[in-house]
Amino acid sequence: MRLQNRFKRILDAAFDGCGPNQDDCIYLLSLPGDGMEAAMLTAGADTISRKRFGNQAILLGQIGIDIAPCPGNCKFCVFGEGHTTFEKSRLSMEEILSRARDFTRQGDLYALFLMTMHEFDLDYFLQVVERIRREIPAHTQIVVNIGDFDIEQGERLADAGVNGAYHVRRLREGKDTSLEPEEREKTIATIRQAGLDFYYCCEPIGPEHTPAELVEQMFLGIRHGCFQHAAMRRVFVSSAPLSVNGQITERRLAQVVAVITLASLACPETKNIAVHEPNLLGLAAGANVVYAETGANPRDIEDDTSQNRGLDICACRKMLYEAGFTALLRGDGTSIPLDLEYVQRTSEPQQSEVSGGSQMNNTKTAMSK
Repeated sequence: MRLQNRFKRILDAAFDGCGPNQDDCIYLLSLPGDGMEAAMLTAGADTISRKRFGNQAILLGQIGIDIAPCPGNCKFCVFGEGHTTFEKSRLSMEEILSRARDFTRQGDLYALFLMTMHEFDLDYFLQVVERIRREIPAHTQIVVNIGDFDIEQGERLADAGVNGAYHVRRLREGKDTSLEPEEREKTIATIRQAGLDFYYCCEPIGPEHTPAELVEQMFLGIRHGCFQHAAMRRVFVSSAPLSVNGQITERRLAQVVAVITLASLACPETKNIAVHEPNLLGLAAGANVVYAETGANPRDIEDDTSQNRGLDICACRKMLYEAGFTALLRGDGTSIPLDLEYVQRTSEPQQSEVSGGSQMNNTKTAMSK
């Protein structure tokens, strides 16, 4: 079987360090998933990525610290105020700190993510950041996953010890959400202006999204110089309105990861590629980052995702080892060898100092909305 000439040209250029343009990316995403070109696309992206990042992987952990019916009303999120069954709740400070310690106990977590609803209490959130900064290793970075914020708020976050922020103008923002696409992009510019690392993602991908839509969205991150690029599929949750459209396969997600990997060659600021939720196909298509999760999760019907969808840190570490990565990069640029002995030694999950399955603390002190 002969490869298509256009495909061969694109892949050869990528091996020479030249990423595909937007038209070429649309072409790559239009390739049949069961064809030879799609298989070579993921294999080629995997090879290029491992060379680019030195076959080092990154472990990330996220704590969802609060829950509330959210005015963002995203049709793919279980917390949208128009369809959610959740009531306001928040992890106590003791629970947050306990989970932060569990994530960082082995010293190999690159960054700890802290997630809120779209609307959040900045003063309280800064208290959380400052307390966590004193509890976790100095080499572990702190990244926020919060709603829109301005430059004054961004500078306060940076002063409190925050290193980066995850922010996305999602697919069909303003149509599948009640948020303004322009405000999302303004916050992205604010992140860069505040000197924070900018974490981005092509998400939440569903079967209805066209290759052109995916490419336009992924190139926004490239234009803004994202530190991390990624791909995330929309997870089928029956209570979310967009569930009627179904869910893409992990194989299709891997094809998107591969295209992002090649496209990001044009972005020297990009230092890693993530796939979400964690899976081996994505880690063999250019991704080298996975997230462990606890607490609230917009793709989970349980209030503590570590009891359901969310993988723990041990499972994520093992997955990176099984994917063939040979080292874990830490937040200070140092690395730890990732071999069988290390995986076995760190394989026992650490029990949180706070016991119980669902540990969200329903309280009147929840973040004001």
